[in-house]
Amino acid sequence: MTKVIVAGASGRMGKRVGYMVTQNPALQLVGGFEQAGNPAVGKDIGEVGGYGPVGALIAPDLSAVIDQCDVIIDFTFHAATMGFARIAAQHKKAMVIGTTGLSQENLAELKELAKDIPIVQAPNMAVGVNVLFKITQKVAAILGNDYDIEIVEAHHRMKKDAPSGTALKLGEMAALGVGRDLQKVGVFERNGIIGERTKEEIGIQTIRGGDIVGEHTVYFAGPGERIELTHRAHSRDNFARGAAVAAAWIAGKANGKYNMFDVLELGDL
Repeated sequence: MTKVIVAGASGRMGKRVGYMVTQNPALQLVGGFEQAGNPAVGKDIGEVGGYGPVGALIAPDLSAVIDQCDVIIDFTFHAATMGFARIAAQHKKAMVIGTTGLSQENLAELKELAKDIPIVQAPNMAVGVNVLFKITQKVAAILGNDYDIEIVEAHHRMKKDAPSGTALKLGEMAALGVGRDLQKVGVFERNGIIGERTKEEIGIQTIRGGDIVGEHTVYFAGPGERIELTHRAHSRDNFARGAAVAAAWIAGKANGKYNMFDVLELGDL
């Protein structure tokens, strides 16, 4: 059985990740960690998560519990994630990373760290979203340059990064489908007299408000018609369940950087 610890164990995602780990028969939840001074430190992770005691406590830092685990699941903040990944590499512990807001430099460093440990890193671990990624690429490739591509994402008011990592990945998959580079054609803000839309651009727009868990729509707008591909998350459990599946999958894998396409075997979809 694969032993798992959860980063940010008392946070919104950390609680649901912990619960989903307990529901996966291939996994054992052996602990979690928070920042020193967090009121959850020293308490049973299951009691903090609201799913009942599991006999594992929340530690004040990763170093205090890392030797107990096989895999670390992390949905925290990009700066913290990179520190955890460096420690994991030193201790030869696998990681599942669902943190968003990672920079290109962060991703490059994770690729280097993955030479020492196996890492699953994805902007969204929900099964449905990863299917949407693949479908978006295929639809873009089929429709080609005659359809304008726009992406709209909505999240709760507490989300710190924008656009979401999921929206950026959707943009990348759409761009891949039509042979473009999102770094060159992405448009993330429109205001004022902006002129006619260029044929190559891919727009990604952001909405923040209330307690929206996560909604993403890809628009393919063509002459006389449009196609809309939408994913709506009803709860964080979809992301947490995917992370647990990834943790079970990565156990015993060779060192390297993987994504949810690998976990879900979506390569040929």
